[in-house]
Amino acid sequence: MIERLKQFDWQRDGVLVAFGVFVVYALIFQGQVFHNPLVWRNMLSSNADIGLIALGMTLVIIGGGIDLSVGSLFALLGVLGLKMMGDGPTPIGVGWMVGCGALLGLAQGLVITWGKVVPFVATLVGLLVFRSGALVMANGGTFRSENSNWSAVASEGVVIPFVSAANGRPVELYWSAFLFLGMAVLLGVLLTRTPYGRRLVAVGSNEKAAKYAAVKVDQVRVWSYVILGVCTGLAAWVGSAKLNSVPSSNAGQLYELEAIAAVVIGGTALTGGRGRIWGTVIGVLFLGMITTMLVAADVSTYLQGLVKGGIILVAVLVSRGRTRE
Repeated sequence: MIERLKQFDWQRDGVLVAFGVFVVYALIFQGQVFHNPLVWRNMLSSNADIGLIALGMTLVIIGGGIDLSVGSLFALLGVLGLKMMGDGPTPIGVGWMVGCGALLGLAQGLVITWGKVVPFVATLVGLLVFRSGALVMANGGTFRSENSNWSAVASEGVVIPFVSAANGRPVELYWSAFLFLGMAVLLGVLLTRTPYGRRLVAVGSNEKAAKYAAVKVDQVRVWSYVILGVCTGLAAWVGSAKLNSVPSSNAGQLYELEAIAAVVIGGTALTGGRGRIWGTVIGVLFLGMITTMLVAADVSTYLQGLVKGGIILVAVLVSRGRTRE
């Protein structure tokens, strides 16, 4: 036991402790809210779109990059997918969102690697261009789905055994939550069990050493942006399904900051070379839980950003402290 305590790392394991403390606090002091299984279901499902983006962002940051354009890309892919699908079957819309997300992720990766543009600037340009594209395609308004089944991924799912709401009705876990968790497992395996994952960590840790080890650094980085584009396409599917539409002016607004916050809280270093997918999942749930707690406590929406900002700052300081050791 003493040896385990000595091996405890706040940057690596602190998010689990913090999340556990918040869960205990919520169950004791806000039991009227958090004793309801629907709250936990909704917390997971409502954050599935941001969570999907955060999963892809984890790989980009581990590889030493960053992407500020995902919120605007989310809006563009949502409008594009619904427009091209029309009243056709759901797979057409999903295919357009995911396929175009991969292509635009590839384009940004090439600008960064071959064009030698720093990720901050390249993706800042993407933020402006993608939002403009969404506004043009939707004429500045809201683009609505013509597919009557489009909202199913965010409103239908599987009944959780032995769990029921306060009124006795069964609790259903929506498909969006399964999509988020499934992608987490898939990317977790990719990061920890494949040569690509090891190369990505090597590139983020020491680019020069990775080159000497015959790692194709540019190729590894480009693929991380392609994967993020795919994740953003899936997020656009989930996000547009929740509203059955895409408001082009504010869809995905600040999603890039929410995603980066979840990644950092989950223990991924902004300097690259270190991170975990499961930590990002906890980070997404952590932020979702904080929002739920603040709403339940009737805290003003104007102050919620202050609380979240403080938590993110602490997470960054802890990460920086470990990097200096």
